[in-house]
Amino acid sequence: MKRLWCFVVVAACAPWACAQGMDSLERFMQVAHSGEAQFTQTVTAPPRDGQNVRPKVSSGSFMFERPGRFRFDYRKPFEQTIVADGTTLWLYDADLNQVTERAQAAALGSTPAALLTASADLNALKKDFTLADAPDADGLHWVLATPKAADGQLASVRVGLEGDRLAVLDITDHFGQRSVLRFSDFRLNASLPAERFRFRPPPGADVLRQ
Repeated sequence: MKRLWCFVVVAACAPWACAQGMDSLERFMQVAHSGEAQFTQTVTAPPRDGQNVRPKVSSGSFMFERPGRFRFDYRKPFEQTIVADGTTLWLYDADLNQVTERAQAAALGSTPAALLTASADLNALKKDFTLADAPDADGLHWVLATPKAADGQLASVRVGLEGDRLAVLDITDHFGQRSVLRFSDFRLNASLPAERFRFRPPPGADVLRQ
């Protein structure tokens, strides 16, 4: 998943300013059965030979419905669609007219998508992630999620929440690449047509099954 798809807290949390991230994450999982939003994603690669690399910015729309269904529609700068229908994960690259099809259970695992579409039980997340409060910052409550699987690509995910709404996913992989997704116009428990979570390869598209 080429676009889509840690921080160590060094300051102590004073009693009057303790983080509330875990409480907010639990409320989000319990309350948010579905949702849709706009997003902007900024990907920053690690510096090369001491030189900074210019971040790559993309944007589009996002929706999800628990359990296990979500859709990302990238519109700028390139069109790309990622759909999880509960069984299969589809990735469509419009420029290449190419579809990649993978078994969803094998493809997701300890990924940020699991944080969004898992069941409402926080314990289900704890099977794949070590979860901990992080200090409040930028007006948001934060949770640090560290995958338990040692062989995955992710190093960590910081989840930023505004009340019971998802605001930011700050993702770092083991290669030092950082991807920050910021969500706006979040509609909680939106009524979403089932058709939005179905994907049919366009006529003439190459379909790769993995």
